[in-house]
Amino acid sequence: MASADLQPADPAADGAHPLIVVVGPTGTGKTDLSLALAARFRDAGRAAEVVNADAMQFYRGMDIGTAKLPPDEWRGIPHHLIDILDVTDEATVARYQPLARTVIQEITQRGAVPILVGGSGLYVSSVIYDLRFPGTDAVIRERLERELEQNGPGSMYRRLAALDPAAAASIGPSNGRRLVRALEVIELTGEPFSASLPDEPAPWMPTVVLGLRAPRDELTARLDARVERMWLAGLVDEVARLVPAGIERGVTASRAIGYAQAIAQLHGRLDEREAIQQTQQLTRRYARRQVSWFKRYPGLHWLDYDDPELVDRALDRL
Repeated sequence: MASADLQPADPAADGAHPLIVVVGPTGTGKTDLSLALAARFRDAGRAAEVVNADAMQFYRGMDIGTAKLPPDEWRGIPHHLIDILDVTDEATVARYQPLARTVIQEITQRGAVPILVGGSGLYVSSVIYDLRFPGTDAVIRERLERELEQNGPGSMYRRLAALDPAAAASIGPSNGRRLVRALEVIELTGEPFSASLPDEPAPWMPTVVLGLRAPRDELTARLDARVERMWLAGLVDEVARLVPAGIERGVTASRAIGYAQAIAQLHGRLDEREAIQQTQQLTRRYARRQVSWFKRYPGLHWLDYDDPELVDRALDRL
């Protein structure tokens, strides 16, 4: 189903609750807050369901490095769009948008409250704003992927910066997959990639956005410790199990932060300390980009991640 086929939902027409969105940088407790909110709704006599907007949690078997909550810890709250792809599949926002919107419409039709949760900014934006995403061209994509493999993301970033400085600044110099996509869209449409992401897009449906924040020094320490825990929990063994499933052939999965470094460690290109440090550095950089992305959301309600009254304060904003 194309995104254009989906009409904006109208909660006022049937008494549905606005879409609740929980965003923020990685490591701030978005999952915990979403579960706590859903439990409060359930206690008040209304069902709530969680819709995933973390692109890496789409992948079956990628659990430790994505901090994916196992089903036995969902507290009986239905979760959607988790474990929907094989590691060889490519995740794209153009495919995600209609899937997520369909799920959300079905949740509201059941009389439940939809809670969209995740830190993948473009994926969140694709749902809550009325954005349109150009298609793809296999020939162009293959050529750009080959260039990325041969030359690395640096040269592609410089090319994008010359063609579309706004998109380059948003994507950054290390996200090869998104650099490829931006250059593909420019070649397909003849327009800047950033033109498909207007500064003030129209909302798709009534939405309340909650953003979790943490002081930078605290967040840095939390993220570094989180990466250390991932290695202790067996991330490298998890990746070794995914190699026969084809993770190294996966355009998206093989480049995920932590997974790319674990693959490199398995092949001896990095030792364990180098793999951990590189993952920590990339995670910190990713968190900064997440904060910059979500700061642009009009009407976002920022909440302190460690507020003892966090759930009550979140409910007050709804």
